[in-house]
Amino acid sequence: MSKIVATLIAGLFATSAFAAQSTATAPTTTQATKADAKADKDMAKADAKEAKKVAKADAKVEKKAAEAHADVAAAQADADKTKAKAHKKAAKAKADAGADKAAAHADQKADTAAAK
Repeated sequence: MSKIVATLIAGLFATSAFAAQSTATAPTTTQATKADAKADKDMAKADAKEAKKVAKADAKVEKKAAEAHADVAAAQADADKTKAKAHKKAAKAKADAGADKAAAHADQKADTAAAK
């Protein structure tokens, strides 16, 4: 985008220098030089409009990219939260299973001790 802006600025300087040079050398302006000046002015306006539209389009693309990046970041945060929650539930289930296993083992020992 900076290359486009630099090109447009250089074009504007070139057209302004050309217009200033042509008016200084020919004090009496003819229809042809007026038409040339008007054409140059119109071309400069068209270049400026193009630069503005290009900059606007680039900004739109950058905005969409930023929004997409934000969406990805939000999705990643949600995924991390879900993973942490799943890990917590799994740890709790493992602890409960371990406690149940220990209780069952203790009950079995008590049963075998009572049976003797």
